[in-house]
Amino acid sequence: MKKRLLTLLVGSAFAAMAQAGALVDLSAEASRPAANDMVRASVYSEASGKSPAELAQRVNADIAEALKLIRSQAGISVKSGQQSTYPVYNQDQKIDSWRMRSELVLESKDQGGVSELLGKLQQMRLAVGDVSLLPSPETRRKVEDEATREAIQAFQSRADVIAQQLGKRWKIKQLNVQQGGGRPQPMYRAARGMAMSSKAAPAPLEAGESLVTTTVGGQIELAD
Repeated sequence: MKKRLLTLLVGSAFAAMAQAGALVDLSAEASRPAANDMVRASVYSEASGKSPAELAQRVNADIAEALKLIRSQAGISVKSGQQSTYPVYNQDQKIDSWRMRSELVLESKDQGGVSELLGKLQQMRLAVGDVSLLPSPETRRKVEDEATREAIQAFQSRADVIAQQLGKRWKIKQLNVQQGGGRPQPMYRAARGMAMSSKAAPAPLEAGESLVTTTVGGQIELAD
């Protein structure tokens, strides 16, 4: 009985393998330009001294004053960025002083407003860190949808070519979709510890475009 059952199982396995068609891995991608309609900028206050408590008081006061100005500007969002306090050592590897830095990150579609605001913040003793241009979330989603549709169509066209050339029909066995591109385009990046002059102002921002790419990969099964 056991031998007969084993024979039936093996026979079923071979029958299933015979019914399965050839598997083919393939991929396709599509890229679309997305307008850099949002600007992201960071500003920070940094101070050095002997007392961490005094540094915190100075830096926090600068940040609080900056927040009042930023929040008074319509259409510009702000959130806290990186904050750090660390010791500065002398030649004897003993703590000589302390340095503290606190950062704010601004985001807005009003690129001109952000550029003007950065100039005002620099006059308040804040330094500009990074300034980048990138697609806003809603712009990126729209362009990703367009690129996804094109990539899927390209995947289907490629599958049709393979199946027709072999005289087969095809169906999808596995499919995955990946998004890429659209990374922030850096416009300005300050060297660590180097603040811009209080009279300096960021150069006018040229938005440009970012390339958003969708890659569709998967596996198709060919059948007679």
